[in-house]
Amino acid sequence: MTSFVRARRRIAVLGCLTVHAEAPIPQPGRRLLAFLAVHETPVTRGQAAGRLWPDLPEAQARTNLRRALWHVPERWIIAMDGELILDATVDLTAARAAAARGLRGSELGLREILALSNDLLPSWDEEWLRGFQESFRILRVQGLEAACRTMAAERQYRYAVLAGSAAVEADPLCESAVSALIDAHLGQGNRHAAMLCYRNLARALEHELGVGPDPQLAARIAERVPHDVTAP
Repeated sequence: MTSFVRARRRIAVLGCLTVHAEAPIPQPGRRLLAFLAVHETPVTRGQAAGRLWPDLPEAQARTNLRRALWHVPERWIIAMDGELILDATVDLTAARAAAARGLRGSELGLREILALSNDLLPSWDEEWLRGFQESFRILRVQGLEAACRTMAAERQYRYAVLAGSAAVEADPLCESAVSALIDAHLGQGNRHAAMLCYRNLARALEHELGVGPDPQLAARIAERVPHDVTAP
């Protein structure tokens, strides 16, 4: 019964903040829920107050925290020994686990690939969140890239292309991710798509860094695509 009730309390922080509650939760409470959802581990009251309201005196920050807690429905947050514990399921937890499976060489399903296709609260610009946003972006790119390679090796080209495309969308300058996607396209027999990936990478690298792609990548795709890969 407890696990069932907890499953009804769900928070999504990938793409945008969505709190699945029986009644709307005011913004202060939603912000606190997002903070706890991203941390995934117990946080002290002092840490929460200091990180959420860094520009305020400690006393005022703690007052704001108490007000935010008041806005959160009962049982969503457990306060114990000065710590705050979120008692809800969070999509970020499953996404991190999916990325870890990808890194370990496991294939990923469509739902996992779609979950890893979203950034962590991309429209939020808060100091406490920036490190989490970047670390998750790196994790999901690496997990998707690894899954792309694994599934291509198993001839699961459709899912490999989906995973590789999501990785490249998240980091267009990641040459290893583009290389994995190109291999998946070539394995599927889509030479035109592979060539477009290469040219997009070449333009992005030239624009951002003033350099070209790895010569080994150029040589590999040139062997399979009967065109000048350096052409626009």
